Amino acid sequence: MLDTLSTIFSYHFMQRALIVGVLVSLCAALLGVSLVLKRYSMIGDGLSHVGFGSLAVATAMGLSPMLVTIPVVVIAAFLLLRLSSRGRLKGDAAIAMISTGSLAVGVIILSMSKGMTSDVNNYLFGSVLAMSASDVKLSIVLAIIVLILFLVFYRPLLAVTFDETFARATGSHAEAYNMLLALLTAVTIVLGMRVMGAMLISSLVIFPALTAMRVCKSFRSVTICAAIVSVICFFIGLILSYLLSTPAGASVVVVNIAAFVGFSVAGRVRQARG
Repeated sequence: MLDTLSTIFSYHFMQRALIVGVLVSLCAALLGVSLVLKRYSMIGDGLSHVGFGSLAVATAMGLSPMLVTIPVVVIAAFLLLRLSSRGRLKGDAAIAMISTGSLAVGVIILSMSKGMTSDVNNYLFGSVLAMSASDVKLSIVLAIIVLILFLVFYRPLLAVTFDETFARATGSHAEAYNMLLALLTAVTIVLGMRVMGAMLISSLVIFPALTAMRVCKSFRSVTICAAIVSVICFFIGLILSYLLSTPAGASVVVVNIAAFVGFSVAGRVRQARG
């Protein structure tokens, strides 16, 4: 077993995928708990579609995909929160409108351009081979910043997650912390698109949180459990993708589904005994 792992991670592209994937999985799981509890779990899917559209435009114009996509997705995240908070559009409607519109723009740009299909497909479906050294360095720095900000503002984020109205009444800057949550989510989504792809990155936000909620009850225990499950599932999925020659993103999702089923069974058994 150790020899197999040593062989797998002797390749630089697997090392890069592992480093970025673990960091992104950790960030997505931590943020996913708040997003799921706030009934905003599909924001990851919406922002990934926005990311795909901006990636298509950036690639067609010969610009740096990561440097263009991050600010665009951050702006989209802020816009989603603004539309929802003002009551003009429900959260799911705002996500559907922005995500489908961005996806349509990306598809049109892709159809009008030549020689960029393979590059955009790497973002759309994910590819461990697509991680360059510069991508890894940028991803590590941004992921560490996301983790630090989450830990520093853990209590305010907890407050706005469970009772935003009460948080506002007690003088907490609820809107600012919602914006912070949107910012961290947007950055995490963009970082994960290289490995997981735009179509599957939202699974890292949703599955670990829902899985942890099958057996854990408190916010802290759910957060810790989700982070552990997310990292382990990514690690197993990455290994399976190499051994079975399957896409990394899809393999990670299948492992997350298996973990969700297993935790659901364990939760029901514990309830039956209790």
